[in-house]
Amino acid sequence: MPINKEKLALRAEVAQSRPKPKRGESWRYKRLETTWRKPKGVDNHQRKQKSRGRPGLVKVGHGGPKISLGLHPSGYTDNLVHNVNDLEKLNPKTDGVRLGHSVGTKKERK
Repeated sequence: MPINKEKLALRAEVAQSRPKPKRGESWRYKRLETTWRKPKGVDNHQRKQKSRGRPGLVKVGHGGPKISLGLHPSGYTDNLVHNVNDLEKLNPKTDGVRLGHSVGTKKERK
C-alpha cells in the first residue's frame, strides 16, 4: 500500500487532463516519432501558430500539484543521503533514501 495515496491520486488525475504535445508532421511521415520536438524552422506554421489544423506548442502551466512535488512514484519522499547521520534523521515510514555518490560499499551495508 503506497504512502501518500491521496497525493499520488491527485497527481494522476491532473496528468490525465494534461494535453499530450505532438511532434509536427509526425502523423504524415512514419519515420518521425510522435514525441515532442520544438519546431525551429523559420517558416514553420506550428511554431508561428498560423494554422488551425496544427497542434499547439508546449507552454508553461501544465505542471503537477505542489503537494505531490518531490514524491517518488512509490509515494515516499525522495532524500539524498551522504552519511549515517543523514540517515538517522529520516522517518522510515514516509521517507525514501537514495545513497549519494560519495557513499562507499562499506557504509552502504550499515
